Formats: sequence, structure tokens, C-alpha cells
Amino acid sequence: MVSSAIALEATGNVNEQHLPRQPVQVMAITGGKGGVGKSNVTINLAIELGKLGRNVLILDADLGLANIDVLCGIQPHGTLKDVLNGKLSLDEIVVQVDEHVRLLPASSGASKVASLSQAEYGGLIQAFSEMQAPIDTLLIDTPAGIGSQVTAFCRAAREVVVVVCDEPTSIADAYSTIKVLSTEFQVKRFNIVVNKVASSDRALDLFDKVLEKTDIELDVMLNYLGAVPQDQHLHFGACEQSPVVRSYPASQAARAFKRLAKTVDGWPEPLQPIGHVEFFVERLVMQGVTE
Repeated sequence: MVSSAIALEATGNVNEQHLPRQPVQVMAITGGKGGVGKSNVTINLAIELGKLGRNVLILDADLGLANIDVLCGIQPHGTLKDVLNGKLSLDEIVVQVDEHVRLLPASSGASKVASLSQAEYGGLIQAFSEMQAPIDTLLIDTPAGIGSQVTAFCRAAREVVVVVCDEPTSIADAYSTIKVLSTEFQVKRFNIVVNKVASSDRALDLFDKVLEKTDIELDVMLNYLGAVPQDQHLHFGACEQSPVVRSYPASQAARAFKRLAKTVDGWPEPLQPIGHVEFFVERLVMQGVTE
């Protein structure tokens, strides 16, 4: 992966301080209902992307029920609420999760992100534009359901990943999420991850169920991103507050996350300005201001 900064540096006569920031791959990870394993998918995918050389920032956007820090066994010293209140900068609240993975923790106070004042709106965008931490991938762990926070994050992201599991309610809620985002907010491309599934054949069956229904009723494109098997090591890792790819790297689940990361790493790099983190925040917040 060659950044624009490296390409420009090779030509010489370039002031490093004025190099354009590398566009960021922004992914919103959602799932309709709770309990499908969004947060586990987010943190394990992030760590595996970091192993591939990506600099990943996780935004725990499950506002009010933020739990990425708990899954990682870390104690944040600040949240997005402190940034909005002007107490801390984003760099001051970012927590190191892995060598190339950082976490931006949220709290219930961050729910105002969809209805900021103009001063807060400008301040948050400025905060993101001034972040010093290197970032080329932003993963957003969205709340459960299909409320305004979920739609705002999914509309602003470049890629939407929908996590489903082998339950009728999960399939139904995933379809409802896709329907709302596509018909009301013109999101047309979705990536499906089947989590906690008995076999790869069963995972494909579940994907086909979602695909069949959307093909008939919706104008969307669904991409099968992959599956994570039902694996007791996921439970062990959660109890130990350690992601499964770190605590049980040889487990079936860990190997599945490695495959998912390789697939995501193969996606085309974003080239347009909306790929920058600050532009993502601008799109996100402007949606809240204009609605």
C-alpha cells in the first residue's frame, strides 16, 4: 500500500508538513439486532488488519452501551464527550489496543453527535483534522437497531458491513436495516458477514436468504465478505477480556478473522477527499444538522 505522501516524497522538493493526508477506508459495522457479535467482529478484524500493516482507528459508536474497551480489557481515560466539552483532544483520549490499532472510546454523552451546535460541529471536525495518530482505516462499531445514529454512520461511511447470525430474527433485522438504508438513504452496497455459524455451507445458505429477498424487493448490491464459525474460544476470549485473535490465534474463529482481513485489505484504496477522516466527520455531522 503506497500512500500519496510517499509518492510525493519520491519526487523531491516537497515540504513534509504540507503533504496531503492519505484517504481513509471508512467502514461502518452494523447488524440490525443486538447480540450478533458486531463488536467482536470489529475488534478482531481491526487487529488482523493491523497485522497486515494498516493503521486502524476504531470508533466505538455504540453510544451509551460502548463495550470495545471492555472486550479489550482496557480502561479509557477519556471519551468523545470530553472532546465535545473541550476538555481533551482526540489524541488524548485515543487508547492503544494493538501495535497498529487504536480505539476512540465513546460514552452516553456522545449521543449528541447527531445534533451538534454549529460551534461543536466545527470543533469536532477540527479535532479530527488535527489528529496526529496515523490512520488509513476507520472501523465504526454502530449501535444495534436502525435508529438515526446507525443511519448517520452508515450513510457517511464508504463501506457498510452487516453482521448476521443463524437466527430468523437476525436475518429479518438485517434485511430491515438494508431496506431502510437503501430506500430512505440511498446506500446501495452492503457487505455481509455471517457470524457464529456451524459451517461454511450454512453461512452461504444464510447469505442466500438475505440475497433472495433483497434481489426481489430492493435495488442493492450484496457482497459475501465471509463467515466466522461458532467457536468456544470466542467465549473464552470474551471472559478473559482479550480478542480471540490475540488470545487463541490458532482457533477456527481467529483464522476466519484473518481471512476476512485479507479480503478487506484487498479492496481498492479510497482516492477521493471524502475518504479523509475529517471529511467523514463532516459528512456525518452535516447529516445531523440538516435533518
